[in-house]
Amino acid sequence: MAKNLKIEVQGIDISVYKERSDEFISLTDIARQRDTQRSDYILQNWMRNRSTIEFIGLWELFNNPVFNSIEFDGIKNQAGSNSFSLTPKRWIETTNAIGIVSKTGRYGGTYTHKDIAFEFATWLSAEFKFYLIKEFQRLKEEEQKQLGWSARRELSKINYHIHTDAIRRNLIPAELTSKQTSVIYASEADVLNVALFGMTAKEWRDMYPELKGNIRDYATINELICLSNMENLNAVFINEGLPQKERLIKLNQIGITQMKILQEVEERRKLL
Repeated sequence: MAKNLKIEVQGIDISVYKERSDEFISLTDIARQRDTQRSDYILQNWMRNRSTIEFIGLWELFNNPVFNSIEFDGIKNQAGSNSFSLTPKRWIETTNAIGIVSKTGRYGGTYTHKDIAFEFATWLSAEFKFYLIKEFQRLKEEEQKQLGWSARRELSKINYHIHTDAIRRNLIPAELTSKQTSVIYASEADVLNVALFGMTAKEWRDMYPELKGNIRDYATINELICLSNMENLNAVFINEGLPQKERLIKLNQIGITQMKILQEVEERRKLL
């Protein structure tokens, strides 16, 4: 599924069109660094250069199995002459190129694969290219962090079912009402909350009434890792018949130890 993102480089908003694992950066937006009114003109000037044609053609030869290399050779032979001109649309239609994409609508404009976009930025301004790459790297780092957080959150949800199954099998008598059952589930959830976060779900809501969701929605990746482990351990402790107070003490000690270890690992990574 395509996804549109934005980065800001030297005061200019630049759209990033993400399709699966590939990123396409808006050349239309990048060209505004040179001329805010005539970005299409800037792009056509860039595509008139023989070095540009050679680069984008080489990119297609390596990445595009249906690239029309015969048409590419014809365009390359004409490149650089006074009468030569080339638009993104003509390049796409003539050579079956996939490295350049023309989009319409809200995020319309000319987009290229990041490799080609960085080449265009080099031609435009070395300084602008430097900041473009830095900002793009920041975007990728944020994306990886979010993926890591989401993966840990999903793992926590899976372990939640293991945890609630242990509660259902060991702590909930068959004759209890649904309301009484909910109280037991909430009580056991708060065993984990208190052991890891130092407060119950209600105490957190009272402390942060303006926030939506629950305490776990605002957990760090390290906290989610620890929470996932603690849910499994609490399920084991419940199956073994340990009383709640004893489980809380054990889980709190485990949580302190694991969070310390995870923090040390994170600090060592920063030093590498």
